[in-house]
Amino acid sequence: MTTEVFLTRTAAFLPFSAVGNEDIEEVLGRIGGKASRARRLILRSNGIRSRHYAIDRATGQLAMSNAQLTAEAIRALGDDIGPVDCLATGTSLPDQLMPNHAVMVHGELGWPRLEAVACAGICLAGAAALKHAWLSVRAGDAQRAVATGSELASAVMRGDRFEAEVEHKLAALEERPELAFEKDFLRWMLSDGAGAVLLERTPRGPLSLRIDWIDLSSAAHELPVCMYAGGDRNAEGAFEGWARTAPEDWARASTFAVKQDVRLLNQHIVRATLGEPLAALIDKRALKAAEIDWFLPHLSSSYFFEPVARCLEEIGFAIPRERWFSNLLTKGNTGSASPYIMLDELFRSGRIRPGHRLLMFVPESGRFSSGFIHLTAV
Repeated sequence: MTTEVFLTRTAAFLPFSAVGNEDIEEVLGRIGGKASRARRLILRSNGIRSRHYAIDRATGQLAMSNAQLTAEAIRALGDDIGPVDCLATGTSLPDQLMPNHAVMVHGELGWPRLEAVACAGICLAGAAALKHAWLSVRAGDAQRAVATGSELASAVMRGDRFEAEVEHKLAALEERPELAFEKDFLRWMLSDGAGAVLLERTPRGPLSLRIDWIDLSSAAHELPVCMYAGGDRNAEGAFEGWARTAPEDWARASTFAVKQDVRLLNQHIVRATLGEPLAALIDKRALKAAEIDWFLPHLSSSYFFEPVARCLEEIGFAIPRERWFSNLLTKGNTGSASPYIMLDELFRSGRIRPGHRLLMFVPESGRFSSGFIHLTAV
């Protein structure tokens, strides 16, 4: 017999004060001493007005690790949550290759022995962590679980991360003084933050969210890699990981920078992560748009709001925009943390009423994965 699971608390941690568009390059730093030609165009397109970075403005260096960001979000759940049996974390960029992110967060917290599970990926990593925590409580294995999503994007977005590549390609950059667009593009899209939720077998007042189901799926069987770090395409166009790259080339080629094939993204992201999987879920779950009180889409840019709305209409699942909730413009795109940070703001806003149904949509362009989370307020 399965157990009902309730999301009883939410929390978010955004480091330092918000950074506006005019200050963003001063905080991240310039590449090769040159101002970005793409920055204004990209910021105008994505619509983000402010975001946060865990960067010490005086030194330009990271002031916190990803594990510390995550631990701060968990602490914000409160010191009265009770013993936790399972800690499930999700992130795109942990502080190290080994050991996993969850055990590093556990070490920061200093909590007693528990199950610590790390989910890898990009934006969907946080949703995968939530699913593991949910299933642990649902199966009766855990009394109480914490799930997190966190990103320290600035670790690979600061200007000094690209100096070796700029130096190596100096001759070519005389004619084209920008890094490849797919690298510079993401510097103005991603930012830092962490979110956490507490899952329990019984609700807590005044508001809890029952997790009804979580569906995750991948379209990697039909689509190539689109967003990546720690690898690149070789001369033949095949994707190769960092282990097949000579160490001396890691800096010269910015191997660990986050990159994205924007053309591939625009061509497939809406169909592969929303249209097709949601159409299947409408049948599987008997979903009706009229019964969704809050639609929470994790979108990387305001550019995608209209394509998503059109896709929903095309599959017969149109949701009026007044029932959408997003804080992308003020909190930025924090990857796997974004769904948590978005849910936390809505949860604390007082706008959710008992009986309200929430549908969260979490796409990932890594190789076009998709997640949907359905919750009911009690």
